[in-house]
Amino acid sequence: MRIRNFAVVEELSVPLSPGLNVVSGETGAGKSIMVDALGLLLGGRASASSVRTGSERAVVEGVVELQGLDRVARRLADLGLAGDDESQLVLRREVRAEGRSRSWINDSPVTAGALRQVGGMLVDIHGQHEHQRLLSGNFQQEVLDDFGGCRELADRVGDAFRRAAGVRKRLARAESRRRELGSRADFLRFQLGEIDDANLAPGEDERLRIETSRLANAETLARESGALHELLQAGEGAVTDRLADAAARVRRMSETDPGLAALHGALEDAYHRVADAAGELTAYGDGIEHDPARLEALRERDAFLHGLKRKYGATVEEVIATGEALRRQLDELTATRVDAGALARELAEAEAAWKEAAEALSARRRAAADRLTRAASALFAGLGLEGGRFRVQLEERTEPSPRGSERVRFMASMNPGFPPGPLARIASGGELSRVMLALKSVLAGVDDVPVLVFDEIDSGVGGAVAAQVGDRLEEVSRGRQVLVVTHLARIAARASSHLLVEKDAGGDRARTSLRRLGPEERVREVARMLGGDPESESSLRHARELLGPSGAA
Repeated sequence: MRIRNFAVVEELSVPLSPGLNVVSGETGAGKSIMVDALGLLLGGRASASSVRTGSERAVVEGVVELQGLDRVARRLADLGLAGDDESQLVLRREVRAEGRSRSWINDSPVTAGALRQVGGMLVDIHGQHEHQRLLSGNFQQEVLDDFGGCRELADRVGDAFRRAAGVRKRLARAESRRRELGSRADFLRFQLGEIDDANLAPGEDERLRIETSRLANAETLARESGALHELLQAGEGAVTDRLADAAARVRRMSETDPGLAALHGALEDAYHRVADAAGELTAYGDGIEHDPARLEALRERDAFLHGLKRKYGATVEEVIATGEALRRQLDELTATRVDAGALARELAEAEAAWKEAAEALSARRRAAADRLTRAASALFAGLGLEGGRFRVQLEERTEPSPRGSERVRFMASMNPGFPPGPLARIASGGELSRVMLALKSVLAGVDDVPVLVFDEIDSGVGGAVAAQVGDRLEEVSRGRQVLVVTHLARIAARASSHLLVEKDAGGDRARTSLRRLGPEERVREVARMLGGDPESESSLRHARELLGPSGAA
């Protein structure tokens, strides 16, 4: 890892080695700066205050060896972030003085969220102010499932839940469709009923208009037809009388002039036509009825037809055509079947499969929880947590879940007589780190995060407990890379690589530097950490004893 212009660091290269890396230094030298910088590199919150005073930006870069990290490599490929060199992963984070930040993975710009996603697969930071993966309920459940060999069962539970959820959605859509079709059919039946009940006939509206007009004007029509009858035939000087007289005269004239015979025929024809018209008018007048009830009924029918035409068509013929179209639509809807029954049976099968898998998973989790509780609790005393207890608690869920029938919670008590509580509520960062160390020891073969970082793990411990914590850290580091910030000599003595942080307060601004210690330098640093005179022979001898032949060589 390389750090530039971060806090009091001007430029720093951090040469981390496999196994256990220890960082030590005087109080206030800036030992935790590396942890803070690493947190930023892994997608942590960016702040303008992290930029070194007088600098434009802070930059943290890290190179990760991907050998053996197939899961990380696959994730990078899925994200399209695999680099040209598939054996390495390069992370970079930049924070400008105004507070804006940018992130890169293998030279590709990414969001801080993507950086966190990848970083969470690489490094697990345990410190007083860090968000630790083991405080996540979901991760605790995954740890228990891995520890208990429940992963396959857990996957079955998730698959069954998702299958049931999918069928449930399809069933809900089918029921909604069925209700929609039923509602639509009911509406069509209502509309069709209105049209059918009207018992319409083509041209009815026009005939209705004519009859209504005749009844409304019955008196006028009767009076006028009578007057016309008088004028044409019955009255004095009627038209028929005049035509008859004219026809007789022309007939006599035609006796003298046969050429008038045709005119006589025309007058005779006119007479008969007028006489017929007068007869029809008489019959028409005699047939006119004064029927107010019938008139009112006609008007009501006309108003009813007007309402139908306003909804279904401009004419009665259009209304009838609309009815025929509605009937066809209703027939089609009636023929459309929504087989919700088959989906309901499929849902019942999926829910039964989930229940069966969830019950088997619960049984296996209960057994695993007991084993993990005993194994982790057994390590507490050796880590300076005398009287402390650890417990894996299973809490039943109220609703089915893709994660099974229960929630998994890691609980702990740091003091005798106090009931265990959630890990997140443990106040001491040092205690919490040691709880995590106990779990990492138990889960060393399960948790696949390759880098562990412990900050303040030695808070409040010393003597034999410090030696036991060191032993435990050394054991955990056999399977992964571990970085520990410590002030205890007994922990530092277990390191495979010892880094010293120093601060130079001279000049206009303080500067922090870091270097890997050689054998003799390491002896002197351990002697300083023991609390005596680091140059005295007794302190140096004690330091060499702690380091052993390999560490002091």
